[in-house]
Amino acid sequence: MTHDGRNPRLDGFFLKGEEANRWQEEFGALRRIILDCHLTEELKWMHPCYTLDGKNIVLIHGFRDYCAVLFFKGALLQDPHGILVRQTENVQAERQVRFTHVREIIAMESVLNEYIREAIAVEKAGLQVEYKKTTSFTIPDEFQSQLDAMPALKTAFDALTPGRQRAYLLYFSQPKQSKTRLARVAKCVPQILAGKGLDD
Repeated sequence: MTHDGRNPRLDGFFLKGEEANRWQEEFGALRRIILDCHLTEELKWMHPCYTLDGKNIVLIHGFRDYCAVLFFKGALLQDPHGILVRQTENVQAERQVRFTHVREIIAMESVLNEYIREAIAVEKAGLQVEYKKTTSFTIPDEFQSQLDAMPALKTAFDALTPGRQRAYLLYFSQPKQSKTRLARVAKCVPQILAGKGLDD
């Protein structure tokens, strides 16, 4: 670590690559604001992740149309300024604050600082997001028919962690067409039988 908290391992992220080139000024401003909150800068999932005692607080990432600060327990924040965005309806805990220009970040510096400090307080208090139970997710017919036809598949699926089960159910449910859902199920059966998650 440098004296200002910057982790030299992340210099490559901030100075190179497609994301950094597109959002270099924005990433630099976000990095400075977050480091002012005395979090530890780490490289996780190929992005700058800021932690407190090893617990993830916020992450910086960029997309084609915007860059963002992701709050890992954003669902627990008060959001008095109405700036937190839920990426998709299936996201339960994380929330983003999105930016398209460095001016927006500079104008919102004190608000961002307030949100980061609240996220730190949430972590210090040990608060946890209450996740929907896997049983509340719909099992698509295409997957249910495979579970009914293959007892070994049902046993393997039931043995997966709840998070892995949810990931599969969401992945299988996304396509509108049954044939696409069937193709996804067929592709994943060997992985499930091997006891692996969607991204393992």
